[in-house]
Amino acid sequence: MNIKKMRLNRLIFSSRWLQAPLYVGLMAAQAVYVYKFIQELVNLLWNATAFTETEIMLSVLGLIDIVMVANLLVMVIVGGYDVFVSRLSIDTHPDKPEWLDHVNAGTMKIKLAVSLVGISSIHLLTTFINPVGVSESIIKWQVIIHMTFVLSALLLALTDRLMSVPHVKKRELKKSTANLHS
Repeated sequence: MNIKKMRLNRLIFSSRWLQAPLYVGLMAAQAVYVYKFIQELVNLLWNATAFTETEIMLSVLGLIDIVMVANLLVMVIVGGYDVFVSRLSIDTHPDKPEWLDHVNAGTMKIKLAVSLVGISSIHLLTTFINPVGVSESIIKWQVIIHMTFVLSALLLALTDRLMSVPHVKKRELKKSTANLHS
C-alpha cells in the first residue's frame, strides 16, 4: 500500500472524532433535562396538597417523560460514542451498562425506536387523562404517529432479526420448510 493511500485511510478513520463534540452537546442537553426535572419535581412537591389527583398524575407523567428522554440521551451518548467514535474501555467498571456489550448500529436503532414508543405512549396517556382543550383531530394524529412509531420499532426489530440469522441457517430453514411442504 502506498504512503498516500495510508495517509488517506488514517485521515478518513480519524474523521470519526468529528462526532465527539456532538456527544458532548448531547450531554449539555441532558443537563437541561436534569434542570427541567428538578424544576418540575419542586413544583409537584410545593403544590402537592393543592393539586388534584389528576394534576398529580399528569405531573408524575411529565417527570417520567423527562426521565425517558434522559435515558434515550444516555443510550445515544454512551452507545453512539462507543460504536462510532472510540471504545470506552470500561470493561471492569462495576457500573458498566449490560446492554453496552451487545450494542451495534442495528441494536442502537431498535433501542431508540423502542424508547420513542415509550415516550410517545406517555404523551398519548397524558392526552387521554386530560383531553380538555385537545381537538379530536390532534388526538387522532397523536394515535397515528404513535402507531407509526410502534410499527417502525417492530419492523426494525424484524429486519435486525432477519439480518442476524446466518446464511447457513437461512438455507437450512428453507430446506426444512420445503421438506414440510413435500
